[in-house]
Amino acid sequence: MLRILIVLLAVLLVSEAHSTEAGWALLREGGHVVLLRHANAPGTGEPANFDIAKCATQRNLSDRGRQQARRIGALFAARAAPVERVLTSSFCRCKDTATLAFGDRLTEIYEPLDFLPGDEEGNEERAAALTQFILDYTDSGNLVMVVNEDVVDRLLHVRPHEAEAIIVGRAGEDLHVAGRIRFN
Repeated sequence: MLRILIVLLAVLLVSEAHSTEAGWALLREGGHVVLLRHANAPGTGEPANFDIAKCATQRNLSDRGRQQARRIGALFAARAAPVERVLTSSFCRCKDTATLAFGDRLTEIYEPLDFLPGDEEGNEERAAALTQFILDYTDSGNLVMVVNEDVVDRLLHVRPHEAEAIIVGRAGEDLHVAGRIRFN
């Protein structure tokens, strides 16, 4: 039984490594949209006094999260994955991940990425706008969108790990997962 468990674990690790390498190969081509889940921010949900304009009322990056964000930027540079633009949610953990990884020069807030707790109607409208925005993307460099996991789940029906990049595939009017890159 122990041997079977060890073999399954080894297969899983090799599979993740292969998936990550395939993801980097896609990004080196350019022209892709990447949904990057923010780095480590301990906890779940938002505090009762949540205000998107005030970082003190939100879950924020931990020291580990700040290190992850810097590592993400270093890996994008080292792997020669061309980043043309970085859009981020207004959530502080997303903004901080974006600026630590890619710097202020490339990073801008994009409000349709702000899926808000309890605003299902607004979130549905944001999801429709984001889907169209992604389908219409035609630039040669990669577009990175730093988001909370619920954005990825709503658009692609997958739950990314913290600091995981999901490369979005586009086929007709549909979005799908074209690749994944795990950073931790």
